[in-house]
Amino acid sequence: MNANAKPSRVCSRRHFVQSNAFSLGATALTWLLRKDGLLAAPAKPELETRTFDLQPKPPRHTPRARAMISILMIGGPSHIDLFDHKPLLKAYAGKKFPGELKYDNAAQASAKVLPGLWEFKKHGNSGIELSSLLPHLGKVVDDICVIRSMRTGVNNHNQSIYSLAGGRISAGAPTLGSWLTFGLGSQSQQMPAFITLTHPDGAPQLGEHNWSNGWLPSIFQGIAMRPKEPRILNLEPPPHLKGAGQARQLELLRDFNQEHLAQHPGELDLEARIASYEMAARMQIAAKEAIDISSETAATRRLYGVDQDVTRDYATRCLIARRLVERGVRFVQIINDGQSWDQHSGLVQALPELCARSDQPTAALVADLKGRGLLDSTLVHWGGEMGRLPVIQNDLGREKVGRDHNTYGFTIWLAGGGIKGGMTFGETDEWGHHAVKDVVTHHDYHATLLHLFGLDHDKLIYRRAGHELTLTDHKPARVIREIMT
Repeated sequence: MNANAKPSRVCSRRHFVQSNAFSLGATALTWLLRKDGLLAAPAKPELETRTFDLQPKPPRHTPRARAMISILMIGGPSHIDLFDHKPLLKAYAGKKFPGELKYDNAAQASAKVLPGLWEFKKHGNSGIELSSLLPHLGKVVDDICVIRSMRTGVNNHNQSIYSLAGGRISAGAPTLGSWLTFGLGSQSQQMPAFITLTHPDGAPQLGEHNWSNGWLPSIFQGIAMRPKEPRILNLEPPPHLKGAGQARQLELLRDFNQEHLAQHPGELDLEARIASYEMAARMQIAAKEAIDISSETAATRRLYGVDQDVTRDYATRCLIARRLVERGVRFVQIINDGQSWDQHSGLVQALPELCARSDQPTAALVADLKGRGLLDSTLVHWGGEMGRLPVIQNDLGREKVGRDHNTYGFTIWLAGGGIKGGMTFGETDEWGHHAVKDVVTHHDYHATLLHLFGLDHDKLIYRRAGHELTLTDHKPARVIREIMT
C-alpha cells in the first residue's frame, strides 16, 4: 500500500453490513434490493436486456380497483355452516348420503348427512342469508357479493391453495399480488407494493408460498411483516446514532457508492441505485407511521374490536391493512395460522371461536373503507381454499364431529372495487356438495380480478425460456361481468 496515499473513508462491504445493519430496516433493505434487481440476476445473459421496476404502469383499460385486501382463511371454512343454507340436509340428518363422495380422509369418513349446525337469518335490504355465527357481516351484507359456486376441484389443501394463489396446482408460480405488482407497479415509492400480515400464532400452511413471486423477478415478491410488535425490525437506529449519527452513515454509504462508480465507468444505472438506497430513510419513516394505529380514534378502534381480547389481533391487522392501502400499498394479505379453519373434528367448538375472532374486524374493514370513500377503489376478498362436505367425519358424538374437504363447491365473498353489493352469485346443488350454476373456477376468479384492475388475463404476460406465462396459465377463463357494477 502507498504510504502517501490518502486514507479512504470507505470500509469493506462486509464490514459495513455487519456494523451498520440497524441503519436500514430489514424490510426496507430487502425491498430496495429487489427493486434494484440485485436479488434476481439471471443465471445466463439474455439476448435482449430486460429491466424491471416498480414505477406505476398504465392499465390496459379503465380500472375499477386500485388496491386489494385479501383476507385468506386457509383450511376451508364450512360454507354449509356459514354462507350456503341447505334446508334439505335437515330432512336427511343422520341418514346415508344418496350420492357419491370423495373423501380426503377415508379412515374417519362417514356417509351420514350432517346439516348446518347453526341457524340462518336474512340480512339487509338484499335479504341474503347468513349463519348466526356472522352477525357483524350481516350488517354490511348489502356491500358484499357472496359467490357460492367456487370450484378448484383439487381435493387437498396445498393444491387448492396453489390454484387460488397462483393459478396452478403446483408450487413455483407467482401469486396474485406479485402479478398485480408486475402489471401495474407500485402506487408509492415509499412503501412496498405487496405486504402480507401474518398471524401471531404461527406461519400459514405453505408459508412464504402464499406471497411468492415464483418465477417473476424478485422485486415483485410480497413482504411479510412480523405478526407482533415490532412488526418491522430496525426501523430506527439506536438513540446515540439518531440524527447526525445516521446522517454520517448515509454519507459514508454515498461515498462508498461513488467510489464504486468511479471504479466501474459506464454503469450509468448505478446513480439510480444510489438514489434508491438514499430513499430507504423515507421508506422507514412511512412504514413506521403506516403501521402505528395509535392515532386512530377510539370510535374506530372500537368498531374493529381492538379493545377486545378475542378480536384484537384480527382487528389490528385489518386496521393496518386499511392504513396501508390509504398510503398506496397495492396488495395487502391478511392470513391465518396453519390451516386453522380445517375442522375434520371439533367443529362445534372451533367454528364459533374462529368466527368470533374475525367476524367483527372483517365487517368493520368493509364499513370503514366505505365510510372513508375507499371501498369503491379497494377490492376486499374473504375466503379459504375449499369448503366442507355435507356429511359427518369423526362420528363420535356431537362434540367430536367435523367435515371433510370439499373443493367442488364452496363460498367466498368480495366487496368494493367494482363489485356489486347485496347479491349472491352461483349455486351448489341441494346438498351443498357440487357447484352447479354459474360455476367459478380459480381461472375465472383471477381473470375477473385482473379485469377489475384494468388488466387482461391473456395479455399480462411474462416471457421466460421461450414461453409466454400468464396467471391463468392460458386455460379457459371468463370475466364474471354479472357481479360487476
